[in-house]
Amino acid sequence: MILSLSTGCLFTLPLQKIFELAVESGFDGVELIINRNFQGINPVKLITSLQQITTIHSIHAPFMDLDGWGGPIGSIKRSVALAAECNIPLVNFHPPSWMELEIGFWRWLYSVHDFQKEFGLNGEVTITMENMPWVGKWKINPNILSNTERMVNFIRDHNLYMTFDCTHMGSGKTNFINDFFLCYDSGRIRNIHFSDYGHGREHLLPGHGILPLTRFLNHLRASEYQSTVTLELDPRELPKGEQNILERLKEILSFLREETGPQADGHREYTLETIQVPSAI
Repeated sequence: MILSLSTGCLFTLPLQKIFELAVESGFDGVELIINRNFQGINPVKLITSLQQITTIHSIHAPFMDLDGWGGPIGSIKRSVALAAECNIPLVNFHPPSWMELEIGFWRWLYSVHDFQKEFGLNGEVTITMENMPWVGKWKINPNILSNTERMVNFIRDHNLYMTFDCTHMGSGKTNFINDFFLCYDSGRIRNIHFSDYGHGREHLLPGHGILPLTRFLNHLRASEYQSTVTLELDPRELPKGEQNILERLKEILSFLREETGPQADGHREYTLETIQVPSAI
């Protein structure tokens, strides 16, 4: 499987530095989040320069309003066109929010009969939709298709693929393994966002939350998953200082490779100087 680093883990740093850290720490490439760095510039020129540093395995379409990118529909279309021009194989997007009354986006989503054919340029770019988190004291999911079975049925019926986010699923169900296999058995997962969840906080370091991540990785290995696993952390989970960040990323990558490798048994405690994943998970 491909182990990728989301640029969101270090979004306070310049993009070039994030890409360099991904290379130095040993990741196979990055997931590029389209953010304010892409306002008022030539995005193809920027991406081409970044691809000289390491491979971009996926683009995350904007989840905020950006000048020149249109609303959520326009930003998805532009992200796919950009991916095709730069030979990036996958684009991920968030579903509409009913809480924010994204009615037009909602109607458009349901109006598309075949995403890969109509917008994926006949397979040139794989389009994935991401499962979203439960938030707040009352555990409300403000996005449509929060029910796993309904989401699986939707992506199958509309020829979409899926980015499975561990922390998002875990925010509603700590033991999310069954829901993962419901998604996996659809044959539609093409990307996984990997991080921990606990105490109302998302995108934590593995071992800093309450999710069964070691068991999840061992299940992933046993299933012979061959697509991308993307580390997606809250930047506050990483230390200050470039060298400290680099060492932490190397430790996490070592954990990922060991637990998904052929010798992983899923029953031991994995302890590092700065990361501890208890055997109970």
